Amino acid sequence: MKTTRNATRGLAAFSLAALPLAVQAQTITAEHDDTVALNPVVITATLAPRTADETLSSVTLLDEATLRRQDPTSMTDMLRGQPGVDVTSNGSFGKNSSVYLRGTGNESTALMIDGIRLRSATAGGAAWHYLEPRMFERAEIVRGPRGSLYGADAVGGVVQLFTHEAEEGGPHPRISAGGGSFNTQRYSAGLSGSSGGTRYSFAGSHFSTDGTPVRRNGEDKGYDNTSALARIAHEFDGGAEVGMLALRARGSNEYDGGEMDFVQQVVGVYGELPVTENWRSRLTLSESRDELDNHAQATQWEPAGTSVLDTRTQTARWQNTLNFGLHELVAGAEYSEDKVSGTTDFDVGSRDNVAVFAQGLLDFSPFAVQAGLRYDDNEAYGDEVTGSLALGYDLDGSHTLRASYGTAFRAPTFNDLYWPNSGNPQLDPETSETVEVGVRGQYQRWYWDLAAYQTDLEDMIAWAPTESGLWAPQNIAEARIRGIELSGGAEIDDWTLAAALGWIDPENRSGINAGNRIQRRASQSARFDVDRELGAWSLGGSWVLQGHRYNDAANENRIDGFGLVNLRAGWQFAPLWSARLTVDNALDKEYATARFADGDDYLNAGRAAFVSVHFGQ
Repeated sequence: MKTTRNATRGLAAFSLAALPLAVQAQTITAEHDDTVALNPVVITATLAPRTADETLSSVTLLDEATLRRQDPTSMTDMLRGQPGVDVTSNGSFGKNSSVYLRGTGNESTALMIDGIRLRSATAGGAAWHYLEPRMFERAEIVRGPRGSLYGADAVGGVVQLFTHEAEEGGPHPRISAGGGSFNTQRYSAGLSGSSGGTRYSFAGSHFSTDGTPVRRNGEDKGYDNTSALARIAHEFDGGAEVGMLALRARGSNEYDGGEMDFVQQVVGVYGELPVTENWRSRLTLSESRDELDNHAQATQWEPAGTSVLDTRTQTARWQNTLNFGLHELVAGAEYSEDKVSGTTDFDVGSRDNVAVFAQGLLDFSPFAVQAGLRYDDNEAYGDEVTGSLALGYDLDGSHTLRASYGTAFRAPTFNDLYWPNSGNPQLDPETSETVEVGVRGQYQRWYWDLAAYQTDLEDMIAWAPTESGLWAPQNIAEARIRGIELSGGAEIDDWTLAAALGWIDPENRSGINAGNRIQRRASQSARFDVDRELGAWSLGGSWVLQGHRYNDAANENRIDGFGLVNLRAGWQFAPLWSARLTVDNALDKEYATARFADGDDYLNAGRAAFVSVHFGQ
């Protein structure tokens, strides 16, 4: 309760402090007419470029300037506390992490990298902890169901990471080197440019650390990650374009009880053709890989050994965009195949999925209508139809009302269906229905966005005893998730401000735990980011607050909430040269978001300082 009271006081203080800024921002609004970055163009929400208010969705963009200022050491640090986002981790620096969008599971949050899905077909969710933030230029977070566009697992929403775009002219080099606490070292380099219709971007990075203990009185658990990126595209005189992307991360990660070697990889090639003046057609062939070699130490129950689990997804996607004046139609088809191999003997080692989809984006200003429909036919669990409908109304030039309804589903994983001696091949997908209403205020130098939603989940997959007495996954659980999100941002003179407040009620609705909160979800969260430019210097900080959560479905094992303060400073000491200092968890708080089965906390890192020097734009 103490943490909650302190958080409430802090939120109230911030709100009062923001009032004069809001008044000043409204005054400035009347004096400027140009477009600003506070209403950014995003792609993920509709598969087509739309400004944030035009998407009729709850969206957050973390742009290049934001990522450069904050310089996060992990993907989870970047996402923690963003609107609608909750993160749990089994320690810091590469340790297993889960990302929950609007209270749904890690398996129900889709991760895309430049349009290519990356996930584990066995575990279900993405390995967020193995992705190096410096390999990406921006991130788009879309909250709410996107099954009608992305198919399975986009129940809570979609996070899409975009690699670095090629710059005009060049070549433009980028180099960065630094280090800090826990013997951490970070190096990265890149080269990008364009010439004669060809655009290119190459990058590499290396991160290594001795790490910190993940349990009290434990040993340091290290982590290293080496990543490489290549992007090349060529546009012909007639407007046709071809391109390729390759991103690979490889490294090792120590945990309590062993060590893992991992590979995360996406590769794709595409061709885009302007069929007519109003019709563009794009074909993309891609492959994603999630590979893991687990070297487990001996325990009193099992001897030491190595297990291998590799999943690979190959996809062919044909997408067409047709423009009819102010209206737009996006339609296409998709074929994908999941393959699993390794030391585990699954009864089935592959499955394919065929899908067709269509979405209409209709502009009847001041009204807007977005409608989508998708049909999936999966070899393993049958067919699913998902749809969405969103309505928008511009009250005036600054305020937009929106309401939406959408369905989605979470596909059973290979582990759910075929794990030896416990898989259930009769499982159906989890299904969901979501209703959302929202309003956005978009001004010249600031914005705010308020949304309320409810998601009803049915046929949730949960472990339960079968008639034979063995435990296996079954479609028995139900849940209802309600929430409210308020976010905002401002750019005033040399100040950049951002705030996010969230309340969520993720309630289990079935079985002996009916009425309890879904485990490991915090019901309250807040994040405030403040940055100030001072000539050649910049100063900033982030304050992240999260309420308590329960480690178990019975809600008997409570994990206290926490507040983190992260500080940063930058210095442009010469043309193209800069230095940065970040201090994460500056108050050295001990905090956890998950626990071991024996009741010990998975400890996160204490105070950590990092210094780096950068060359390039």
